[in-house]
Amino acid sequence: QDLYAQHTQETGQPFDPDALSLAWELTQGQPWLVNALAHEVIDEMRIAPPTPITAAHVEQAKENLILARATHLDSLVARLTEPRVKRVMEPLIAGQVHSGDTYDDDFQYTRDLGLVAPDDPVRVSNPIYREVVVRVLSANAQRSFTQVQCTFVLPDGRLDVHKMLEEFAQFWQEHGDILLSGVVYHEVAPQLVLMAFLQRIVNGGGFVDREYGVGRGRIDLCVRWPYDTPSGRQVQREAMELKVWPPGKPDPLPRGLEQLDAYLERLSLSTGVLAIFDRRPEAPPLSERTGISTAQTPSGRTITLLRG
Repeated sequence: QDLYAQHTQETGQPFDPDALSLAWELTQGQPWLVNALAHEVIDEMRIAPPTPITAAHVEQAKENLILARATHLDSLVARLTEPRVKRVMEPLIAGQVHSGDTYDDDFQYTRDLGLVAPDDPVRVSNPIYREVVVRVLSANAQRSFTQVQCTFVLPDGRLDVHKMLEEFAQFWQEHGDILLSGVVYHEVAPQLVLMAFLQRIVNGGGFVDREYGVGRGRIDLCVRWPYDTPSGRQVQREAMELKVWPPGKPDPLPRGLEQLDAYLERLSLSTGVLAIFDRRPEAPPLSERTGISTAQTPSGRTITLLRG
Protein backbone atom coordinates (compact mmCIF):
# COMPACT_ATOMS: atom_id res chain seq x y z
CA GLN A 1 0.00 0.00 0.00
CA ASP A 2 2.82 2.40 0.85
CA LEU A 3 4.62 1.73 -2.43
CA TYR A 4 1.52 2.09 -4.58
CA ALA A 5 0.51 5.21 -2.62
CA GLN A 6 3.80 6.82 -3.72
CA HIS A 7 2.76 6.26 -7.32
CA THR A 8 -0.65 7.78 -6.60
CA GLN A 9 0.94 10.80 -4.94
CA GLU A 10 3.29 11.38 -7.89
CA THR A 11 0.80 10.81 -10.72
CA GLY A 12 -2.71 11.14 -9.27
CA GLN A 13 -3.54 7.63 -10.43
CA PRO A 14 -5.34 5.73 -7.64
CA PHE A 15 -5.46 2.00 -6.93
CA ASP A 16 -8.94 0.74 -6.06
CA PRO A 17 -9.11 -0.93 -2.62
CA ASP A 18 -9.93 -4.24 -4.34
CA ALA A 19 -6.84 -3.87 -6.52
CA LEU A 20 -4.64 -3.36 -3.45
CA SER A 21 -6.18 -6.38 -1.73
CA LEU A 22 -5.69 -8.58 -4.79
CA ALA A 23 -2.09 -7.42 -5.26
CA TRP A 24 -1.35 -8.43 -1.67
CA GLU A 25 -3.17 -11.74 -2.04
CA LEU A 26 -1.27 -12.64 -5.22
CA THR A 27 2.20 -11.58 -4.08
CA GLN A 28 2.13 -11.91 -0.28
CA GLY A 29 4.39 -8.87 -0.36
CA GLN A 30 7.20 -10.41 -2.45
CA PRO A 31 9.00 -7.21 -3.55
CA TRP A 32 9.80 -8.16 -7.15
CA LEU A 33 6.22 -9.31 -7.78
CA VAL A 34 4.69 -6.19 -6.18
CA ASN A 35 6.73 -3.99 -8.51
CA ALA A 36 6.21 -6.27 -11.52
CA LEU A 37 2.41 -6.17 -11.22
CA ALA A 38 2.33 -2.38 -11.16
CA HIS A 39 4.86 -2.12 -13.99
CA GLU A 40 2.78 -4.50 -16.10
CA VAL A 41 -0.43 -2.52 -15.54
CA ILE A 42 1.03 0.95 -16.06
CA ASP A 43 3.83 0.50 -18.59
CA GLU A 44 2.92 -2.65 -20.53
CA MET A 45 -0.89 -2.60 -20.43
CA ARG A 46 -0.73 1.23 -20.69
CA ILE A 47 -3.37 1.99 -18.08
CA ALA A 48 -2.38 5.64 -17.85
CA PRO A 49 -3.17 8.23 -15.15
CA PRO A 50 -5.66 9.31 -14.04
CA THR A 51 -7.54 6.07 -14.84
CA PRO A 52 -7.95 4.12 -11.57
CA ILE A 53 -6.21 0.76 -11.42
CA THR A 54 -8.77 -1.96 -10.70
CA ALA A 55 -8.67 -5.56 -9.53
CA ALA A 56 -9.40 -6.62 -13.12
CA HIS A 57 -6.22 -4.81 -14.24
CA VAL A 58 -4.19 -6.59 -11.55
CA GLU A 59 -5.70 -9.96 -12.49
CA GLN A 60 -4.76 -9.46 -16.13
CA ALA A 61 -1.26 -8.30 -15.13
CA LYS A 62 -0.82 -11.52 -13.15
CA GLU A 63 -1.76 -13.61 -16.19
CA ASN A 64 0.62 -11.61 -18.39
CA LEU A 65 3.51 -12.11 -15.97
CA ILE A 66 2.90 -15.84 -15.79
CA LEU A 67 2.65 -16.22 -19.56
CA ALA A 68 5.72 -14.07 -20.17
CA ARG A 69 7.75 -15.96 -17.55
CA ALA A 70 9.91 -12.94 -16.78
CA THR A 71 13.54 -13.50 -15.76
CA HIS A 72 12.78 -13.68 -12.05
CA LEU A 73 10.10 -16.33 -12.54
CA ASP A 74 12.20 -18.24 -15.05
CA SER A 75 15.10 -18.46 -12.63
CA LEU A 76 12.78 -20.01 -10.05
CA VAL A 77 11.20 -22.58 -12.33
CA ALA A 78 14.62 -23.67 -13.56
CA ARG A 79 15.15 -25.06 -10.06
CA LEU A 80 12.09 -27.32 -10.14
CA THR A 81 13.95 -30.26 -11.66
CA GLU A 82 16.72 -30.18 -9.07
CA PRO A 83 16.37 -33.39 -6.99
CA ARG A 84 16.35 -31.59 -3.62
CA VAL A 85 13.69 -29.14 -4.83
CA LYS A 86 11.63 -31.94 -6.37
CA ARG A 87 11.71 -33.90 -3.09
CA VAL A 88 9.93 -30.98 -1.42
CA MET A 89 7.68 -29.69 -4.19
CA GLU A 90 6.29 -32.99 -5.47
CA PRO A 91 4.60 -34.06 -2.21
CA LEU A 92 3.63 -30.43 -1.60
CA ILE A 93 1.68 -30.33 -4.85
CA ALA A 94 0.18 -33.76 -4.17
CA GLY A 95 -0.92 -32.63 -0.71
CA GLN A 96 1.03 -35.42 0.96
CA VAL A 97 3.16 -35.33 4.10
CA HIS A 98 6.74 -36.28 3.28
CA SER A 99 9.82 -37.03 5.33
CA GLY A 100 13.25 -38.52 4.77
CA ASP A 101 16.89 -38.35 5.72
CA THR A 102 17.49 -35.21 3.67
CA TYR A 103 14.05 -33.60 3.90
CA ASP A 104 14.92 -30.93 6.47
CA ASP A 105 17.93 -29.78 4.47
CA ASP A 106 15.98 -29.97 1.21
CA PHE A 107 13.13 -28.00 2.73
CA GLN A 108 15.43 -25.27 4.05
CA TYR A 109 17.10 -25.00 0.64
CA THR A 110 13.71 -24.65 -1.09
CA ARG A 111 12.62 -22.08 1.48
CA ASP A 112 15.85 -20.11 0.96
CA LEU A 113 15.10 -20.01 -2.77
CA GLY A 114 11.80 -18.33 -1.93
CA LEU A 115 9.63 -21.10 -3.39
CA VAL A 116 8.22 -22.07 0.00
CA ALA A 117 6.71 -19.65 2.51
CA PRO A 118 8.93 -18.66 5.46
CA ASP A 119 6.32 -19.69 8.03
CA ASP A 120 4.00 -22.64 8.66
CA PRO A 121 1.93 -24.32 7.33
CA VAL A 122 4.13 -25.57 4.50
CA ARG A 123 2.97 -23.95 1.27
CA VAL A 124 4.22 -22.26 -1.87
CA SER A 125 5.20 -18.67 -1.09
CA ASN A 126 2.39 -16.95 -2.99
CA PRO A 127 -0.36 -17.65 -5.53
CA ILE A 128 1.71 -16.40 -8.48
CA TYR A 129 4.55 -18.83 -7.72
CA ARG A 130 1.93 -21.54 -7.08
CA GLU A 131 0.44 -20.95 -10.50
CA VAL A 132 3.78 -20.73 -12.28
CA VAL A 133 4.97 -24.03 -10.78
CA VAL A 134 2.05 -26.11 -12.01
CA ARG A 135 1.90 -24.42 -15.41
CA VAL A 136 5.59 -25.09 -16.02
CA LEU A 137 5.35 -28.70 -14.87
CA SER A 138 2.30 -29.31 -17.10
CA ALA A 139 3.53 -27.36 -20.15
CA ASN A 140 4.53 -30.43 -22.17
CA ALA A 141 1.17 -32.07 -21.53
CA GLN A 142 -0.68 -28.89 -22.51
CA ARG A 143 1.07 -28.89 -25.87
CA SER A 144 -0.32 -32.38 -26.49
CA PHE A 145 -3.92 -31.19 -26.47
CA THR A 146 -5.44 -30.00 -29.73
CA GLN A 147 -8.90 -29.14 -28.38
CA VAL A 148 -10.24 -25.70 -29.31
CA GLN A 149 -11.88 -23.49 -26.69
CA CYS A 150 -14.93 -22.60 -28.79
CA THR A 151 -15.91 -26.27 -28.98
CA PHE A 152 -16.84 -26.19 -25.30
CA VAL A 153 -18.72 -22.86 -25.20
CA LEU A 154 -22.52 -23.13 -25.02
CA PRO A 155 -24.80 -20.79 -27.03
CA ASP A 156 -25.43 -18.71 -23.89
CA GLY A 157 -21.68 -18.20 -23.38
CA ARG A 158 -21.13 -20.62 -20.49
CA LEU A 159 -18.62 -23.47 -20.52
CA ASP A 160 -19.98 -26.97 -21.17
CA VAL A 161 -18.16 -28.67 -18.29
CA HIS A 162 -19.65 -32.12 -18.91
CA LYS A 163 -18.49 -32.07 -22.53
CA MET A 164 -15.03 -31.00 -21.37
CA LEU A 165 -14.84 -33.94 -18.97
CA GLU A 166 -16.05 -36.39 -21.62
CA GLU A 167 -13.40 -35.13 -24.03
CA PHE A 168 -10.69 -35.40 -21.39
CA ALA A 169 -11.80 -38.94 -20.41
CA GLN A 170 -11.61 -40.08 -24.01
CA PHE A 171 -8.18 -38.52 -24.46
CA TRP A 172 -7.00 -40.02 -21.17
CA GLN A 173 -8.11 -43.49 -22.20
CA GLU A 174 -6.15 -43.28 -25.42
CA HIS A 175 -3.05 -41.33 -24.44
CA GLY A 176 -2.84 -41.25 -20.63
CA ASP A 177 0.05 -43.70 -20.34
CA ILE A 178 2.17 -41.73 -22.81
CA LEU A 179 1.43 -38.42 -21.09
CA LEU A 180 2.25 -39.86 -17.67
CA SER A 181 5.67 -40.99 -18.84
CA GLY A 182 6.52 -37.48 -20.01
CA VAL A 183 5.82 -35.64 -16.73
CA VAL A 184 8.88 -35.07 -14.52
CA TYR A 185 6.86 -34.99 -11.27
CA HIS A 186 5.55 -38.53 -11.68
CA GLU A 187 3.64 -38.67 -8.37
CA VAL A 188 1.33 -35.83 -9.46
CA ALA A 189 1.39 -36.54 -13.19
CA PRO A 190 -2.37 -37.26 -13.61
CA GLN A 191 -3.35 -34.07 -11.78
CA LEU A 192 -0.89 -32.05 -13.85
CA VAL A 193 -2.28 -33.50 -17.09
CA LEU A 194 -5.88 -32.65 -16.15
CA MET A 195 -4.84 -29.14 -15.11
CA ALA A 196 -3.02 -28.76 -18.44
CA PHE A 197 -6.19 -29.73 -20.27
CA LEU A 198 -8.28 -27.21 -18.32
CA GLN A 199 -5.69 -24.48 -18.88
CA ARG A 200 -5.71 -25.22 -22.59
CA ILE A 201 -9.49 -24.79 -22.74
CA VAL A 202 -9.89 -21.63 -20.63
CA ASN A 203 -6.66 -19.96 -21.73
CA GLY A 204 -7.32 -16.31 -22.56
CA GLY A 205 -11.00 -16.52 -21.66
CA GLY A 206 -11.05 -17.54 -18.02
CA PHE A 207 -8.96 -18.51 -15.02
CA VAL A 208 -8.08 -21.66 -13.10
CA ASP A 209 -7.48 -21.02 -9.39
CA ARG A 210 -5.57 -23.81 -7.62
CA GLU A 211 -5.09 -24.69 -3.97
CA TYR A 212 -2.62 -27.30 -2.81
CA GLY A 213 -0.36 -27.88 0.16
CA VAL A 214 1.07 -30.44 2.56
CA GLY A 215 -1.57 -32.43 4.42
CA ARG A 216 -4.46 -31.52 2.12
CA GLY A 217 -4.42 -34.85 0.31
CA ARG A 218 -5.87 -33.29 -2.84
CA ILE A 219 -5.73 -30.36 -5.25
CA ASP A 220 -8.72 -28.02 -5.31
CA LEU A 221 -9.51 -26.11 -8.49
CA CYS A 222 -11.99 -23.36 -9.23
CA VAL A 223 -12.53 -22.56 -12.90
CA ARG A 224 -13.77 -18.99 -13.38
CA TRP A 225 -15.30 -18.24 -16.77
CA PRO A 226 -16.64 -14.70 -17.49
CA TYR A 227 -19.44 -14.50 -20.05
CA ASP A 228 -21.92 -11.89 -21.26
CA THR A 229 -25.67 -11.98 -20.72
CA PRO A 230 -28.45 -9.52 -21.64
CA SER A 231 -28.36 -8.30 -18.03
CA GLY A 232 -24.60 -7.85 -17.94
CA ARG A 233 -21.35 -9.74 -17.42
CA GLN A 234 -21.50 -12.88 -15.27
CA VAL A 235 -18.85 -15.27 -13.97
CA GLN A 236 -19.41 -19.02 -14.12
CA ARG A 237 -17.60 -20.91 -11.35
CA GLU A 238 -16.91 -24.63 -11.45
CA ALA A 239 -15.24 -26.45 -8.56
CA MET A 240 -13.09 -29.55 -8.99
CA GLU A 241 -11.15 -31.72 -6.59
CA LEU A 242 -8.30 -33.94 -7.80
CA LYS A 243 -7.19 -36.98 -5.82
CA VAL A 244 -4.97 -40.02 -6.33
CA TRP A 245 -5.63 -43.62 -5.24
CA PRO A 246 -2.12 -44.65 -4.12
CA PRO A 247 -0.87 -48.25 -3.70
CA GLY A 248 -1.87 -49.97 -0.47
CA LYS A 249 -4.65 -47.51 0.36
CA PRO A 250 -8.45 -47.84 0.27
CA ASP A 251 -10.59 -46.11 -2.34
CA PRO A 252 -10.37 -42.35 -1.57
CA LEU A 253 -13.94 -41.74 -2.78
CA PRO A 254 -15.62 -41.37 0.66
CA ARG A 255 -12.98 -38.94 1.92
CA GLY A 256 -12.99 -37.11 -1.41
CA LEU A 257 -16.74 -36.57 -1.23
CA GLU A 258 -16.37 -35.09 2.28
CA GLN A 259 -13.58 -32.78 1.14
CA LEU A 260 -15.43 -31.68 -1.99
CA ASP A 261 -18.52 -31.02 0.11
CA ALA A 262 -16.54 -28.64 2.32
CA TYR A 263 -14.97 -26.94 -0.72
CA LEU A 264 -18.37 -26.43 -2.37
CA GLU A 265 -19.76 -25.05 0.87
CA ARG A 266 -16.92 -22.53 1.03
CA LEU A 267 -17.55 -21.45 -2.57
CA SER A 268 -21.37 -21.46 -2.13
CA LEU A 269 -21.78 -23.89 -5.04
CA SER A 270 -24.34 -26.68 -5.31
CA THR A 271 -22.33 -29.14 -7.41
CA GLY A 272 -18.80 -29.91 -8.53
CA VAL A 273 -16.41 -32.51 -9.93
CA LEU A 274 -14.35 -35.12 -8.11
CA ALA A 275 -11.53 -36.67 -10.16
CA ILE A 276 -9.82 -39.79 -8.79
CA PHE A 277 -6.76 -41.23 -10.54
CA ASP A 278 -5.92 -44.85 -9.70
CA ARG A 279 -2.14 -45.28 -9.39
CA ARG A 280 -2.17 -48.81 -7.92
CA PRO A 281 -0.12 -51.44 -9.82
CA GLU A 282 -3.13 -53.76 -9.78
CA ALA A 283 -5.49 -51.15 -11.24
CA PRO A 284 -7.29 -52.12 -14.47
CA PRO A 285 -5.98 -50.62 -17.73
CA LEU A 286 -6.83 -46.97 -18.41
CA SER A 287 -9.27 -47.98 -21.13
CA GLU A 288 -11.27 -49.99 -18.59
CA ARG A 289 -11.09 -47.84 -15.47
CA THR A 290 -11.66 -44.42 -17.03
CA GLY A 291 -15.24 -43.19 -16.94
CA ILE A 292 -17.70 -40.53 -15.77
CA SER A 293 -20.59 -41.08 -13.36
CA THR A 294 -22.34 -39.26 -10.53
CA ALA A 295 -22.04 -39.54 -6.75
CA GLN A 296 -23.59 -37.87 -3.73
CA THR A 297 -21.77 -35.96 -1.03
CA PRO A 298 -22.60 -36.38 2.67
CA SER A 299 -24.71 -33.20 2.57
CA GLY A 300 -26.73 -34.44 -0.43
CA ARG A 301 -25.02 -32.60 -3.29
CA THR A 302 -24.98 -34.55 -6.56
CA ILE A 303 -21.51 -34.29 -8.11
CA THR A 304 -19.78 -35.55 -11.24
CA LEU A 305 -17.25 -38.34 -10.60
CA LEU A 306 -14.35 -38.80 -13.02
CA ARG A 307 -12.24 -41.92 -12.57
CA GLY A 308 -9.02 -42.45 -14.46
